[in-house]
Amino acid sequence: MINFEEELKKFFPSLEVENAEEAIYNQDLTDMADMLIKTLMNSQEKSEEVQ
Repeated sequence: MINFEEELKKFFPSLEVENAEEAIYNQDLTDMADMLIKTLMNSQEKSEEVQ
């Protein structure tokens, strides 16, 4: 039988995972909502130029 308490005592997080986590959180990622807002704003600006 696996003793989970003993296994958890052996666990140490990988430095690679910590470095990856920092890199991911520090990036400014564009998501679909950002792209939609930018597209709508560009569309609105173009329609105002035509009028």
